[in-house]
Order: sequence, then structure tokens, then C-alpha cells
Amino acid sequence: MNKFKLAVTSTLLIMLPLLGHAAETKKARSYILATASTGGTYYPVGVAVATLAKIKLQPKQKLSLSAITSAGSGDNLNLMRKNEAQFGILQGLYGAWAWNGTGPFKKQGANKEFRSVTMLWKNVEHFTVKKDAVKGSNLIDITALYSESFSIGKKNSGTEGSGKHILNSLHVDTGKFNTVHMGYGASAGALQDGRIKGMNTPAGIPVSAVTRAFSSDGENLKVLNISDESLKKINKEFPLWVRQIVPANTYPNQKEQINTIAQPNFLAVKADLPEQDVYLVTKAIYENLPFLRSIHSATKVMSIENAISGLTVPLHPGAARYYREVGVKIPEHLVSK
Repeated sequence: MNKFKLAVTSTLLIMLPLLGHAAETKKARSYILATASTGGTYYPVGVAVATLAKIKLQPKQKLSLSAITSAGSGDNLNLMRKNEAQFGILQGLYGAWAWNGTGPFKKQGANKEFRSVTMLWKNVEHFTVKKDAVKGSNLIDITALYSESFSIGKKNSGTEGSGKHILNSLHVDTGKFNTVHMGYGASAGALQDGRIKGMNTPAGIPVSAVTRAFSSDGENLKVLNISDESLKKINKEFPLWVRQIVPANTYPNQKEQINTIAQPNFLAVKADLPEQDVYLVTKAIYENLPFLRSIHSATKVMSIENAISGLTVPLHPGAARYYREVGVKIPEHLVSK
């Protein structure tokens, strides 16, 4: 009997560390995913990812995500830095700016406290204007709106930052607009009501704010084209944008295709999150792409083959672990040091 008790006690002592580890991994974790305003693509896709985590990860892994609205990329980086959000959807431009300490992050310096999880979809530039206010069809013709009301995006948002970067690259003086700062839905409403003459709403196709504006006033609106020459100037600092065609009839009363450009969006995460948690989120996303595609058509471009294409910020070890498991080769510049 004593030998039996000794054997049982020894077995329990051996198992205790393992039991403790299991309990630790099963401890409930709740993370915040920062998106943008409700009229774009970030928010609905963020909600979809959070819902996916609730369905696939919360019951067994006790890991949950909650999507929140925000002012966009710049705000998301600040929220992550303050640990008020642990995940965030970012424009490629903002990721590059923050990582290198340039652009709006020059005073703060380089931010090495976040990592990439996956590429998402392309942010397609939509500069929508009243036809009677801008006679030309190219973005450089937007100077016709000097002294007119133009919505550049919410203050400190990725929309505002990338919009100003694009326009400044073309020597358009954004200070000469009567600039207003509104989200996508509010901008569409103001454009319909005639309170503004144009709006900047980059997002995945179709952009709900553009659909809304064109549905009631499409005959009097147009989305400006961006030429190859302009594309070269915009890409001078970071070669992120590529040519993007928006087919005719993507929006109500849109009879001609739009020759615009697009930059990548990606899912970012705080660098100090546990490897296992980021691994589980990455795995859940790629094992359930049909679910995400059913929520928003912008995610139809997502695939494991393109998961890390165009990333400028190193991968979180948890994401890298999943990609290696499925055979994705990770280049040296995306390996976290």
C-alpha cells in the first residue's frame, strides 16, 4: 500500500507542472481589435474577425476579440502603444511610417512595439467630387476645390494621413481647401446634401460610403482618376501603391471604369502578445476564409499565398509559426529579431 501511495504521489508531482501549464493556456484572454469608422471596410471586417474568434476560439481556447471603432490607422497605432487595443488594422503606409519613425511619427521616433499578422485587402483610393465643381477627370484637377469644403477624413485617421500624403506628393496644397474632418458615412451624407464638394474615402471595393452617395446623386458625382505619372510621385517615399481599376457599374450610375490606385492593409498586433494566441488567431483566419468572404467582398482577395506579400513590418512569432506550418517561406526582413 505504501509503495502504491508513493507511486501515485510521484506521478502527481510529475504532472503538476503540466497541469499548471494547461490551466495557464486555458485562462480566458480578451483582446481589443481597433478598426476605423463604420462607413468604410475596416470596421465590418474587424467585426467579422472578432465574430470568428468568438465562434472558433472562445468556446475551447477561451480567447475572444472585440472590434471597436476608431479614427483609423494612426489612432490604432496610438491605441496599441497605450495598450488600449492589442490588435489593429493598418494601412501599409502607416505601418511603414511608424516602424521607420517618419511621417506623422517623426517626433515619436521609430515604433518597434508592434508586428504584422497578415495582409488583408487593398485600400482603393476614392476621391469623389461634384462634377460641376471639378471639370477635369484626374486627381490633379482637384485644385478646383480650393476654398471649397472637402472632407479629408477624421482627424488623425489613416484616411486623413494617406490622403494628405497623396495630394502633397502631387503638389496639391491641402491647406487651401476648406477642410472638414468627418467619417465615411457622414462624408457621404454631406456630399449628398451639398454641404461639401468632395470626399476622400479609401477602402475595399465597394466602398459603402461611395455606394450611398452614388445611389442618390450618382449623375452629379465622379471619382477622380490617378495617372501613371502621379502614381510614380506618390510612391517616391514608399513603393506601396499599385494600379487599380474599378469596373464600370461598381457603383450606381457609374458608367465608366475608374483608373485609380490602391495600397495594402494589414492586421497588426502588439509585439508582446503570447505567441500561442497570435498563432490561434492567424490559424482561425486562414481556416475560415469563406466566413470572412461572406461578410465583405474585400476579403475575397485574401489567400494563404498572399498572406505576407507586401508586408513591411516583421511578423509576430505566432503568425510566423502558422505560416511555416503551411509551407509559406518567410523572407529574412519579416523575421522578428
